[in-house]
Amino acid sequence: MADKKVEAITSRDEDFAKWYTDTVVKADLTGYTSVKGFMVLKPAGYAIWELIQSQLDKRFKETGVENVYLPLLIPESLLQKEKDHVEGFAPEVAWVTHGGLSELQERLCVRPTSETLFCDFYQKDITSYRDLPKVYNQWCSVVRWEKETRPFLRSREFLWQEGHTAHATAEEAEERTIQMLNVYADFCEQVLAIPVVKGQKTEKEKFAGAVSTYTIEALMHDGKALQSGTSHNFGDGFAKAYNVQYADKDNQLKYVHQTSWGVTTRLIGAIIMVHGDDNGLKLPPLVAPTQVMIVPIMQKKEGVLEKADELCERLSKVARVKVDKTDKSPGFKFAECEMRGIPVRVEVGPRDIENNECVLVRRDNGEKITVSMDNLEQEVSTLLETIQKDMLETARAHRDSHTYVAKNWDEFVDIVNNKPGFIKAMWCGETECEENIKAETGATTRCMPFEQENLSDVCVCCGKPAKKMVYFGRAY
Repeated sequence: MADKKVEAITSRDEDFAKWYTDTVVKADLTGYTSVKGFMVLKPAGYAIWELIQSQLDKRFKETGVENVYLPLLIPESLLQKEKDHVEGFAPEVAWVTHGGLSELQERLCVRPTSETLFCDFYQKDITSYRDLPKVYNQWCSVVRWEKETRPFLRSREFLWQEGHTAHATAEEAEERTIQMLNVYADFCEQVLAIPVVKGQKTEKEKFAGAVSTYTIEALMHDGKALQSGTSHNFGDGFAKAYNVQYADKDNQLKYVHQTSWGVTTRLIGAIIMVHGDDNGLKLPPLVAPTQVMIVPIMQKKEGVLEKADELCERLSKVARVKVDKTDKSPGFKFAECEMRGIPVRVEVGPRDIENNECVLVRRDNGEKITVSMDNLEQEVSTLLETIQKDMLETARAHRDSHTYVAKNWDEFVDIVNNKPGFIKAMWCGETECEENIKAETGATTRCMPFEQENLSDVCVCCGKPAKKMVYFGRAY
């Protein structure tokens, strides 16, 4: 039975997209609905999001962020005030045209993002320099009518957080923009065990209406990039469009400077694609809803279930732990633990009880460790910390070994076609070159990293003098 369960997943190397979908379905993370492109987040999937949310929210609040909640619907006239912004979102907007049986006088947009609502709110709420800064965030869902959908990576409704801040000066806004990007980067590495590249988006790739967009980019197992979080500096563009002003200390009216930043349930997709294997999920302990599963062996034998319950009670002080008491075979239970990505499996049977020991099995590398029951809490606690650290190092090694340098066009094309991963290359800064690269190879600019390197003096595409080193890659 165990083998059969594992065989139900397509191999990663055979068909990565099919492997991903199989894993999401078999691990029972999501379900399909009657509305195309909308998904059910099942308990196993939603519990991961809850852990992401609670730990990220704590980090936000440590930087002075307060949570608010704004309406779901945006009047069309409000949306139209910022031209670049509305043009960027127009193709994906869902509209409400009726309230009950009556046609509305004005169409209402189901929020694709909430810049316009926050501007409208701030315009009423900010009058003086004493009201600044406003450092707000909301946890909510948004709707974007995507053409093609895939669980977690792209769905028409998804969960996220969106921070929106207002500041007295451009310097304060820029500082907050970078600060929140760093919060995301640290969170991805320390909690999700996903290494990221931090940098700035090009003019072509930046958020509609922003002065500058900063991003964290992660590399998936198949060599494709995933934009995993963004932080935008809006300058005073939105403030001018929505007349968000404050009276400064000199009694002069000035426009506020704003930022916006967000991550989504797409992070769950990143966890799956960075860490998973042909047996299913591998969850980093810090976001694993069940960190330890106790599997009783020969559970009908006297004392086995009682011992499993006793160990569960003890371990509950150091981990999120459960006992699998179902009547399935041990082999099936092992395969199920692997499929669900549970970091540590504890095996305990009559012989183990007799020897006062049990077997710990690591999900990340399959290692089995026999330990005394006397100091089980310490052993499990230490092992969870080790797994968390090792998963980051494994992911970092994979990313680094799949990051390549291209100094000319032939090298670039060869790498894109034959070595999936990040490509570091020099760029002249012209959008035309960026578009040519995408048209010819399917690779896009992922970011201009903060840590710049001078790989050559000329653009990899056109041969003109280079201005920036850029990370390129095919992306989700």
